[in-house]
Amino acid sequence: MADSSGLTEFWARCRVQVPGLPAALPDAWPFGATAAHADELLGLVIAGTKTGTATSIWDAETTGEQLPEVGDYSIILDGAGEPRAVIRTTALATVPFDRVTAEHAHSEGEGDRTLADWRATHEHYWRSYAASPRGFAPDMPILCERFELIWAPGTDPAGHTNGKLG
Repeated sequence: MADSSGLTEFWARCRVQVPGLPAALPDAWPFGATAAHADELLGLVIAGTKTGTATSIWDAETTGEQLPEVGDYSIILDGAGEPRAVIRTTALATVPFDRVTAEHAHSEGEGDRTLADWRATHEHYWRSYAASPRGFAPDMPILCERFELIWAPGTDPAGHTNGKLG
């Protein structure tokens, strides 16, 4: 995993490419629960397919994870813990799991992008990896987050690929 100097260097590179970003280093985290899943989801973010994510409020309460706020920046790590992209939270909504919308499911960019697939995949995820002892329930509170890609090496400042990554 990148040490704080690696994160600081990455953030400095991002700030050169995207003027006006705050000096404070944002939180850094990977998507998913495994290295392979982190890499897969990161690829979807960089491709512009994944513009949404979901967090179990129960898990955040259990771990003490600070929930995002609209306008927050995040450094997204790959499966090896290296910084690879910067996103900015654009919208948030807390809803029960069984009330997550088809539009949100599509924004997550996974599987066939349907609500049925999202529900099956995320139920399995929270049954397998929940930090909360409550695990999974159909009415569990979910924070649906929308975000935009701000920058990744090999993309222009709007997040569009320029034919190379790295």
